[in-house]
Amino acid sequence: MAKYLAQIVVMGVQVVGRAFARALQQEYAASQAAARARSRTGQQSAAASSITGMSLQEAQQILNVSTLTPEEIQKNYEHLFKVNDKSVGGSFYLQSKVVRAKERLDEELSIQTQNQKDQSQQNTET
Repeated sequence: MAKYLAQIVVMGVQVVGRAFARALQQEYAASQAAARARSRTGQQSAAASSITGMSLQEAQQILNVSTLTPEEIQKNYEHLFKVNDKSVGGSFYLQSKVVRAKERLDEELSIQTQNQKDQSQQNTET
């Protein structure tokens, strides 16, 4: 009886161990794929994030924009800047976050336009 119980425990540990190893391999592969994708398109974006101290996602959340269109960014920026003005009882901290978010999104827009220009130049050369 004890022999069978020990075999069951050993098999259970082996199954869990294999499943854990497989999950770890899949996670590592996904992490590597994500890193490659970020390195291809995100080197300039990562530099902009480190300069402004704000990620692109955080800036989009602050200004409540889902797509990077200059008109939508400007409209939301102006509204949030006025609402958080200290003279109307707003918060200087929040107002500065709004300004930093707009700077970050403007930087991302300039990176995207530069990338588009570079791609169009490469296409005309070939």
